[in-house]
Amino acid sequence: MSASPPRILIVAPNWIGDALMAQPLFARLREKQPTARIDALAPPWVVPLLERMPEIDEVISAPFAHGALALAARWRLGRSLRGRAYDQAIVLPNSWKSALVPLFAGIGLRSGYVGEARYGLLSLRYRAPRRTIARQSMVEHYAQLSEPPGRAPPMPLPEPRLRVAPAAAEASARAFGFASSPAKNAVLCPGAEYGPAKRWPAEHYGELAAALAAQGVRVFLLGSANDAEICDAVVRASGGAARSVAGRTSLGEAIALIAAADFVVSNDSGLMHVAAGLDRPQVALFGSSSPEHTPPRSRRARVVWLRLECSPCFARVCPLGHFRCMTELTPARVLDELARLGVLGSPPSP
Repeated sequence: MSASPPRILIVAPNWIGDALMAQPLFARLREKQPTARIDALAPPWVVPLLERMPEIDEVISAPFAHGALALAARWRLGRSLRGRAYDQAIVLPNSWKSALVPLFAGIGLRSGYVGEARYGLLSLRYRAPRRTIARQSMVEHYAQLSEPPGRAPPMPLPEPRLRVAPAAAEASARAFGFASSPAKNAVLCPGAEYGPAKRWPAEHYGELAAALAAQGVRVFLLGSANDAEICDAVVRASGGAARSVAGRTSLGEAIALIAAADFVVSNDSGLMHVAAGLDRPQVALFGSSSPEHTPPRSRRARVVWLRLECSPCFARVCPLGHFRCMTELTPARVLDELARLGVLGSPPSP
C-alpha cells in the first residue's frame, strides 16, 4: 500500500505583507512535495490573501482577536483539527501563543523559530541570525523553514504571486468607478499600519494625485478603515482630484482593484506587497524601513529611498522629529519614476 501524501499545516503570519513574503516558503514546500496537502491557519483579515495563493489547498480562519491569548478557543480549535492528521506544522509568527494550536492538534513535528522561548512547543527549532532586520530579507527568513536548521535555502527563491480572475478584477473596477480603457486608473495607498514614520505626507500624495489627474489619470485611494482619515486628508490636499475608497472595500475587493489598476504608488505596507504579488507597475516609497529587508518582490516595482544617515531607524514615529526621510522625497521624484516605468508615456532621458 502506498503511503498517503504528507499533510502540512502552516500557521500564517498576522500581517498581510508578512503573509505575502512567506509565499516563497509555500512554493518551495510545493516543489519539494508536489503531492502534499498544504493548509493554512490564519486570522480572518489574512484569509482572502491566502485563498489567492495557488500553493494553499485550504485556509482555516482562526477565531481569535488580535493579540488575545484565547487559550480555551485555541484548545478547542486544536482538538477539532486532530482528525486531519497533519504530519507537520510550520509556525511562522514568533509568539508563544501562535504555537499552541499545533500542539493541541497533536501534530508531532512542529517547526519554527524559537521566538518567545518556545522550546517545549516546537519540536524542530530554528534560530534567526542576529540582527535579522539588517542582514536578511523576510522572504529568506521564512524560506529557511523549508530546509533543515542551518542549511540555507537554494537561490533564487520563487517570487510571491497572487491569482485573481480577470472577471473579478473587471467587476470590482466597474463597481468602484474605474475609468474604461484607454483611460488610466491609478491606486495610491497612503496608509501603513506600523506607524506614521512609514507614511509619505498627505500633502505629497495630494500633489501627486493632482498632477496625475491633470494628465487624465483617474486616482483612487485605497486602504482599510484605519486609513480613512489620512486618505480624506489626501483628497483635500489634491483639491478633490483623488477619490477615497478606504474602508469601503473588503480585502478581496482591494486585491481585485489593485489587479485592475494601471499602476500603484504606496508606502512600505501590506498593499505594497499585494501590488508586487500581482506584478503591477508600482513605485514603493521607503523612509524609516529598509527595502533590503522588506522589498516589493516584482521586476515592475521601483523603490524610492533617500538613504539618509538616520535611515532606516525602524521606528514607528521619527525619533529625531524632522521626518526628512519622507518629507524630502518629492512628488516630482515619484512622477519621474512613474515615467521611467512607462505608465505615463515616454520615460525621461537619462
